[in-house]
Amino acid sequence: MAKIKIGINGFGRIGRLVARVALQRDDVELVAVNDPFITTDYMTYMFKYDSVHGHWKHSDVKVKDSKSLLFGEKAVTVFGFRNPDEIPWGETGAEYIVESTGVFTDKDKAAAHLKGGAKKVIISAPSKDAPMFVVGVNEKEYKPELDVISNASCTTNCLAPLAKVINDRFGIVEGLMTTVHAMTATQKTVDGPSSKD
Repeated sequence: MAKIKIGINGFGRIGRLVARVALQRDDVELVAVNDPFITTDYMTYMFKYDSVHGHWKHSDVKVKDSKSLLFGEKAVTVFGFRNPDEIPWGETGAEYIVESTGVFTDKDKAAAHLKGGAKKVIISAPSKDAPMFVVGVNEKEYKPELDVISNASCTTNCLAPLAKVINDRFGIVEGLMTTVHAMTATQKTVDGPSSKD
């Protein structure tokens, strides 16, 4: 069986976690990463030393050159484009793109990856207009003709499977939940004005 070739747009927290999982699977091949804001040296450092998941021990990680990283003997192409429609995913063979910048969350913006040769785009955040799927809840509703989908939010992925089991068995009339979330990259760590206030 051929490996699924993926590309990652945005090598922040989620992008690096997707890379970690992909590099440990036999059926997925990471072929390209795009991030306009960090160098290959910094990508390597952030990938190797994760404050939550620890030091990467599965293979050596190093910079091959300014356009590629080496994970063991596996070369991964690195791009630095700001706009998804400029990324030449097709040149690397990347068919499935994980959109993990947190910026291109609506369907049309995420679909720009298709112009560069991608076949499918998975948004790693909630979307206002892309179909959302949560494993254990509605993944069976996925249809192959969908080119851009969302994997919903971390909160939805935690709550929805449990709520589905309870609702299917007993029914839910009303609910209330609280989420305790770790600090995100866009939140200030001290009090101050915010555009979200």
